[in-house]
Amino acid sequence: MDRELVEKVTKMILSKMSESGIRRDETRDVTVKFWNHGTPKPEVTNLTTPPFQPFQDESNDKPTVKLYNNKTVEAEKEKSSSDKRKENTTDDMIENTIGIENPIHPDELMNLVNKTPARIGIGRAGLRPKTKTWLKFRFDHAAAVDAVYGHVDEEILKKLNLFSVNTKVDDKEVYIRRPDFGRKLSDEAKQLLEQKCIKSPTVQIIVSDGLSSKAIDKNIEDVYLSLGQSLKSQGIDVGTPFFINKGRVAVMDEVGELLKPKVVVLLIGERPGLVSAESLSAYLCYEPRIGTIEADRMVISNIHRGGIPPVEAGAYLGTVVQKILKYEASGVGLVQREG
Repeated sequence: MDRELVEKVTKMILSKMSESGIRRDETRDVTVKFWNHGTPKPEVTNLTTPPFQPFQDESNDKPTVKLYNNKTVEAEKEKSSSDKRKENTTDDMIENTIGIENPIHPDELMNLVNKTPARIGIGRAGLRPKTKTWLKFRFDHAAAVDAVYGHVDEEILKKLNLFSVNTKVDDKEVYIRRPDFGRKLSDEAKQLLEQKCIKSPTVQIIVSDGLSSKAIDKNIEDVYLSLGQSLKSQGIDVGTPFFINKGRVAVMDEVGELLKPKVVVLLIGERPGLVSAESLSAYLCYEPRIGTIEADRMVISNIHRGGIPPVEAGAYLGTVVQKILKYEASGVGLVQREG
């Protein structure tokens, strides 16, 4: 995305967030009404076509035929054809998104499908999944594997001026089997950080592929630029950003020991699933050091085009950083101090 466009969108999001904060204070006493699960469900009306019944004359028990003028007949035909088009459109939607043939409650099933990317209502062929469903499953699994074993595009890192350092992991198989190696920087990495990075910045931004290189390729540019704009608008200084190859979340602790920042923001690829293989997470911690417990970290996850929009996530992260600096705490400690 274009840098100027990211800046405009980020400013717009920040202004909307500040407005929503004012409204939240004004409507703090609003109560929430919960649905009573004890109430009986309304009876479902029978949607099947009733059998034909001739019109009855009130003065005569014998069936009679009611005549219509031509205009009424044409209007009825047009309405009938319109209803059929709507029914066909609904049927096509159900057929394309739901694998169950002739569901009993199609509208309710469509409502569920629209609310979650999970595999529901996929149907079956005998005891097995349908061919289309099975192929989609294999495709998503292959995408997840590629995300884990792939590599981040070097052009993106160059575009964002991120130099690279390594952890103590040399091989992807070792990275998967030994998570502890991904939490420690290599000796060369420590020396390079000492030489290139600003010491004691207010915020230190780190990028790492983690368990999904695709998450970095697809999302990092928008998140990074939006986060930078958000911090700049608040007057918060940022240290020298860099990329850690094959890093884990706790690698921020070693970075904290070396560079002594107030807040570390780690943008890292999430473990891919069968719904998305390009989801990004942002971990934040106040003054991380070796031995920092997980309760002191906080995370904003599910950052991708199908979850939290990357530009919106970057803008929001800037406000979270501001709150961490204000209360000088993160994670559970921030919740306790904020009250």
